[in-house]
Amino acid sequence: MARLVPFESAPTLAIAVSGGADSLALAVLADAWAQARGGSVLGLVVDHGLRTAAADEARLAEQVLTRLGIAVHRLRLAGLTHGPALAERARIARYTALIAACEAAGALHLLVGHHAADQAETVALRALRGSFSAGLAGMAALVELPTVRLLRPLLGVAPGTLRALLQAKSIGWIEDPSNRDPHALRVRLRLLAGDRDGPAVTRLAAAAAVAGAARQATETQAAHRMAQAASLRPEGFAVLTRAAIPPTALGALIQAIGGAPYPPAPDAVAALAAQPAPATLGGVRLLPAGRLGPGLLLVREIAAMASPVPAVAGAIWDGRYRLARDATPPGGAMLGTLGDEATWFRKRSRLPSVVLRTLPALRVGQTLLAVPHLQYPDAATCARMRVLFAPPHPAAAAPFHPMQVA
Repeated sequence: MARLVPFESAPTLAIAVSGGADSLALAVLADAWAQARGGSVLGLVVDHGLRTAAADEARLAEQVLTRLGIAVHRLRLAGLTHGPALAERARIARYTALIAACEAAGALHLLVGHHAADQAETVALRALRGSFSAGLAGMAALVELPTVRLLRPLLGVAPGTLRALLQAKSIGWIEDPSNRDPHALRVRLRLLAGDRDGPAVTRLAAAAAVAGAARQATETQAAHRMAQAASLRPEGFAVLTRAAIPPTALGALIQAIGGAPYPPAPDAVAALAAQPAPATLGGVRLLPAGRLGPGLLLVREIAAMASPVPAVAGAIWDGRYRLARDATPPGGAMLGTLGDEATWFRKRSRLPSVVLRTLPALRVGQTLLAVPHLQYPDAATCARMRVLFAPPHPAAAAPFHPMQVA
């Protein structure tokens, strides 16, 4: 935990607990760490509802935590069904529920029990899928999310060490049957590897730590160069000087402006980064900045933008704009692009038409209600319907945080 600072005085830690050995060991260790600092721990047990035994397993995990004197909250996922991409859908639903529970409890830190063998498997999976060097760094030990810090303090610890801890304390755990399902590639790798505490796992985890340190240095340098070469605007576009920029920095800018889950592939962006020029990549257009000065304008490709969504407080549109949580739009309002109505605002704004067309706007039917970034129709109306440029991955977030192998 000392590598994952800062923490507030008397920290509140939320722990994702499945009832398996790894998460229970994490709960025991985190509870002792928090108590020594006058803090507390909250166990979060997720019932995904995908198996008939899931509810019983959640209750057992809850009972174990209660016996250990750890406060616990059980979360039930709704709407998950078997079908394509189940693992990914379940992961997203699980983290959404966990983060919401952290917000409700005022917990700034969410701890998960990934360990050295999980890290080794992640690196192996990414290698099989052709990941580049950044992917081979595996999972980060610390991820800064908008409302919570996701921490993996056990990434450098072998799973056998965690089980030995529980056995020494006479604490039983649940074995998840999905961990033995050979239909999953991760499980097949696990079965092939055999010993999860063996030297192969240690070497892979150590390699991930080395790659992670290199990724951290690359991202830190990219952020520095980005600050020198680019100006990122709250309307959701950027201006880039014509000077060369590291591919990592340009890829991060394109990812943020496009609201994409991943940056463009390094080989796709390398030539463009060495000599920036007009192009379209990752749902983002690069073109001369014109009235905004020398250099290139990076703006969302209008044809790639999402369809309008209901304008309810907290709504996300185009993967990168968020209607403020205290917004009070009228019933039936929709949030979408300004589009062709941008022509009305050419004399009211210095922004180029190509940017105006991409701005978020609120409508009721065909009636234009508000364009918050242009203060239309007036400041008071726009204050009630604030729209924030909030891409899921900032152009320059906290750099990758590796964890050394114990």
